[in-house]
Amino acid sequence: MKEIEITCKLGKELTADDIQTAAVKALGVSPKIKQQLKYRILRRSIDARNDILYRYRIEVCKPEEVMSEYVLDEYKDVSSAEPIVIIGAGPAGMFAALKLLMKGLKPVILERGKDVHARKFDMAKLSTEGQVNPDSNYCFGEGGAGTFSDGKLYTRSSKRGDIREVLHQLVRFGADPSILIDAHPHIGSDKLPIVVENIRKCIIGHGGEYHFDSRVTDIVKRQDGAFDVVVSTSVSSSDLSVIPSERSESSVSIYTSRKVILATGHSARDIYEMFHRKGWELQAKGFALGVRVEHPQSLINKIQYHGKYQPYMPTAEYSFVTQVLDRGVFSFCMCPGGILVPAATAPGELVLNGMSNSQRNSKWANSGVVVQIEPEDFPEYAQHGPLALLQFQKDIERKMFEYTGSLKAPAQRMMDFCRRIPSANLPKTSYHPGAENAPLHELLPEHVSLRLKYAFPEIGNKKMHGYYTNDALLLGVESRTSSPVRIPRDPETLEHVQVSGLYPCGEGAGYAGGIVSSALDGINCAAKI
Repeated sequence: MKEIEITCKLGKELTADDIQTAAVKALGVSPKIKQQLKYRILRRSIDARNDILYRYRIEVCKPEEVMSEYVLDEYKDVSSAEPIVIIGAGPAGMFAALKLLMKGLKPVILERGKDVHARKFDMAKLSTEGQVNPDSNYCFGEGGAGTFSDGKLYTRSSKRGDIREVLHQLVRFGADPSILIDAHPHIGSDKLPIVVENIRKCIIGHGGEYHFDSRVTDIVKRQDGAFDVVVSTSVSSSDLSVIPSERSESSVSIYTSRKVILATGHSARDIYEMFHRKGWELQAKGFALGVRVEHPQSLINKIQYHGKYQPYMPTAEYSFVTQVLDRGVFSFCMCPGGILVPAATAPGELVLNGMSNSQRNSKWANSGVVVQIEPEDFPEYAQHGPLALLQFQKDIERKMFEYTGSLKAPAQRMMDFCRRIPSANLPKTSYHPGAENAPLHELLPEHVSLRLKYAFPEIGNKKMHGYYTNDALLLGVESRTSSPVRIPRDPETLEHVQVSGLYPCGEGAGYAGGIVSSALDGINCAAKI
């Protein structure tokens, strides 16, 4: 058994005969048995250094050799099994639930938002009317924030666990099998809702439970060691024709479980505040803040393919990281052929994110470009203790909103920003609420603004010639890159350091950054239980 590498020009299909011909040479066998040779494609990536190629890494073996296949565990009927409460139906919560099914325990998922299809109506109102539903938006609701931000699955690190468990389950529930081999796999925000819905149907079909419109307001540790999870539930939540503002009545429900997985995502600020009131340990954690940068996608295609782009080629993407004044500056959540969306989770704040559909066919490319921030960078917030950077994050988002007085984004052309001058006008943008001409270089903290000022020309001159241009638009603010708070846990048991039986999990706990890493963290917590 050997691994071989084969290249293939984009636009040309790699055939079984191509692979088996290469395998004959690599294995040193007779061409007569070529068609009996077995193979498996391990990885596919694009090489644009010279000719534009697909580069395949393939495992090949002789007919008599056994080629192992990855096999998922089966899900068990857990209708009468012990219930385990999971707070949050994002990647960490969903994949924790699937792991519990495999282990014979009953997941009971509590989600403050709506199911993946119903939440779309609230996101539409957010974009078109500026109405923010604090429990149903681009961050909250079934599938979590990742469902409507392209569905990028870039994590390839094996430190957290076996990535194949996540990818194979996504394929099982409807994702394109290409995610198993692509170097930069993605599903697309048009395809992810179906995958997420299929996961829910599987969990319910095997005896698990889902409870939407169920916002956790308290977690009480009982004398017997179990937990009472207190939930506020909209009385009319099952009637999707009733708009959120008219659902004034609510009821309180309590779910009891000896173990609780907390998978609430990086924007559930009320959960951090609840922990703080209870005296449960929290830690201030560094995060990154900056702007969304929007270029014409045609320009990014030209840069990344060195002027050789053809319509049959995949839409070009990019990533970069650099150091400016002893702080990291990097691209984040790049969305090729994507659009910008409002990601606010409360009235009076302004946050942007990006998303792409599976075809990545919009006229724009957008990415966060952000600067690393540590608690010591803003000592004036130290009075807030472990919530210091959370308060800083809130203040920046409110400042952006107050400048425009709406969900319109303060915006400035890239070169104007770096030169510290106003923009005479703004280019068109994919951001539906619109952009308002603003001195972003003044609105952003100097810690961030100064580093971006130096980073953009450096990227354009050294890494991506043509990137630094006044045709690029900067919009503020990109601030939900990761949680500004960590919920500390024991490295062996994964339980909270003070509250046994409580498992802080995923991005909201400060232990993941993206769909795959969050899913793996959910799997790990469920496995510990």
